[in-house]
Amino acid sequence: MTDPAPENNEASRKSTRPPRINSHKQFRDEMAALRARLSLSLQQLDHASQQLGRDKRLPPATVSNVLNRDRLPEWDFVADYLAACGLSEDERHPWRDAWQELRARGHDTPDDKPAPPAAPPWRTRLQVLLHRRAALTVCAALAATVTAAGCAWHFYAQDLRQEEENKRHVQQEKEFRQKHCGTLNPVLVTSAGGECTGVTDGSDGSDVLGAALEPALTAIGAENAEAMRSGRYVTIAFLAPLSSVGKDNDLTLDQFVGEVEGAYTAVERANSGDSPLKIRLVLANMGSGELHWRDTVGALKNVKNLVAVAGMGLSQQESVDAARVVSKKDLPMVADLITADGFDTTGTIDSPTGANPINGLTRVSLTNAAQLKALGKELGSDTRTAAVVRSGVTPNGTTDFYTDSLYHDFRTVDGLRQHLDPTQDFFFDPRGGADSILSSIGQDLCTTGQPVDTVYFAAREKYLPDFLQALSQRSCHRQHITVVAGSDTAALDPKSLTGLGQRGEAPITVLYASLPSAAALRSRSNGDHDLYDQFITAFTANHHGRTFPANRATRGYWPVLAHDAVLTLTTAIRKATTPDTPFPNRYDIRNHLYALTNGAVPAATGRFGIDPTGNRSTTPITIHRLGTTP
Repeated sequence: MTDPAPENNEASRKSTRPPRINSHKQFRDEMAALRARLSLSLQQLDHASQQLGRDKRLPPATVSNVLNRDRLPEWDFVADYLAACGLSEDERHPWRDAWQELRARGHDTPDDKPAPPAAPPWRTRLQVLLHRRAALTVCAALAATVTAAGCAWHFYAQDLRQEEENKRHVQQEKEFRQKHCGTLNPVLVTSAGGECTGVTDGSDGSDVLGAALEPALTAIGAENAEAMRSGRYVTIAFLAPLSSVGKDNDLTLDQFVGEVEGAYTAVERANSGDSPLKIRLVLANMGSGELHWRDTVGALKNVKNLVAVAGMGLSQQESVDAARVVSKKDLPMVADLITADGFDTTGTIDSPTGANPINGLTRVSLTNAAQLKALGKELGSDTRTAAVVRSGVTPNGTTDFYTDSLYHDFRTVDGLRQHLDPTQDFFFDPRGGADSILSSIGQDLCTTGQPVDTVYFAAREKYLPDFLQALSQRSCHRQHITVVAGSDTAALDPKSLTGLGQRGEAPITVLYASLPSAAALRSRSNGDHDLYDQFITAFTANHHGRTFPANRATRGYWPVLAHDAVLTLTTAIRKATTPDTPFPNRYDIRNHLYALTNGAVPAATGRFGIDPTGNRSTTPITIHRLGTTP
């Protein structure tokens, strides 16, 4: 017996016309209602779609997933669905008009008018019975051996099977959502720690990466919808640890949220220009400690029109491994926070001979060597006795190239190495209770044969507050001591140096080098202050109904560095886009990335270019002092 076809009279054809549709959800509901009015089961819909062509198939699971997903379906799916329901091209026009109107709005918003009330269950059932009655008449006429009762039983059994199948689909979807951050996106994964890792373009819900990123993801989703609506766009992925679980993470919530907001600001600025080629931004979350880098980088292969990657995480083993995988895909990369020496195109970070370069990897931050050379000039003429405190691994137990690089530079850079007492070299493993060992190290500095007045701190900033507290409580706490540290000290709250020791009798100075402060970048003495002003204006603007806190842009370097990393890529993309190359690929963009010389990047931190090693060609360095002035 063949599946019965829906009636083809004028009344049933009128029922295929959609009412006034005001939301994405109502659009999906009306699609489901259309199938119900035509008495088509999911299996019948699948069978009808097969007649349209192999690439038009609509398996029941696919239909269920799409119509239950909280977003507007793609038009190709809608068109195939309507055709399988038997709608002619003319009958599909009203649906197309409704779809285009909703698409033009971008993300779903509350309906301007209340949705029409759903039909009462009795009426829906009556409609089904009426269609079934007509179908029974057809069945009775088909063959003498097929009775109307048999046909009725067929429909009854089919309803039972469909009901069981629907229950199974609902349960399967529930289980799927639990594993995939409450979404139907298979590349978003809920980790054992409850983090949502993977790749999203903002269409999976603005809260999938947590409430703190909700404003940025809302803006990203709306901006991406506009870019995709244009029909001509390329995609940049921002790869970073964008969630935090536990106390051992190297980025705080405020820092990675600032990164995302800065990256988005650069994309929005690029899309506000006259170029018909738009930029789409997706977030690729490697999770706390970058533990999920492998799956997240693997998911990038499914990102449509992906031409470049920004961010790249921190200076640790996971980031190196991720960069090498991305490099093999020939994707250009611009890192924002990476400072370890050799973590660039040369690949000498883990291949000292340069035999294994990381092709395509560039960065906008200052290297540890450049920072410590500036500090060496500052301290070179002093008479000091310095100890070094270092950690060489991450809380994951993998190599921390940031601290390794600092340790190497402290021991080799002129102006620093001559002060080192080779017997005062203290190592700690962050997996073993850093606060207790740092307290012991602080006391040890008082019992050395030669008084130590300087400490080279080759460890992450998150351990610095505990170490400063330990210094303030050592037996010789009244002796002034200077702590020289790396650029991530910019995250240190200056208040942590206030009132250390008994009655504040612990004179401690913290010294580090990094980019100029926000005040210095805005100062008229900075020849590129207008570029920083433009960044602040764009950052604090209205982003599709959302705003970012102004103080987040000025409190640290994370938003401005992420902005400059993405701006570097958008600059290369614009230069690669020509009348002969209206749609540049990853190779075009990588070529132009390395051709950005002579200050071609109008960055918020000052104009710069990219040198052959992948580093910025100009390095505006400022020495920062916190705490007591000796």
